[in-house]
Amino acid sequence: MSQIIIRPIVTEKMTAQGEKENRYGFVVARTSNKVQIKQAVEKEYSVTVTGVRTMISHGKRRTRYTKSLILRGRTPSVKKAIVTVKAGDTIDLYSSI
Repeated sequence: MSQIIIRPIVTEKMTAQGEKENRYGFVVARTSNKVQIKQAVEKEYSVTVTGVRTMISHGKRRTRYTKSLILRGRTPSVKKAIVTVKAGDTIDLYSSI
């Protein structure tokens, strides 16, 4: 993987979007922009990208009760990118597993 793409998002929802609408999800570097994401996906998977949508998912608060105290913390925030590829192109996310 490149410095821009951290990992693909493999969920039921993203798998369905990949099959029906040619959209694939990736967790990307927080400092990356849409142009960099497009270039990284085209280079990594040899497809033509027609659109990139980004979002930042903020970390959730978590509380864990232990025997002696209550631990409070957060999960990390991540930046996600939904990439639309040209009709006819596909990305095989399961080949590297």
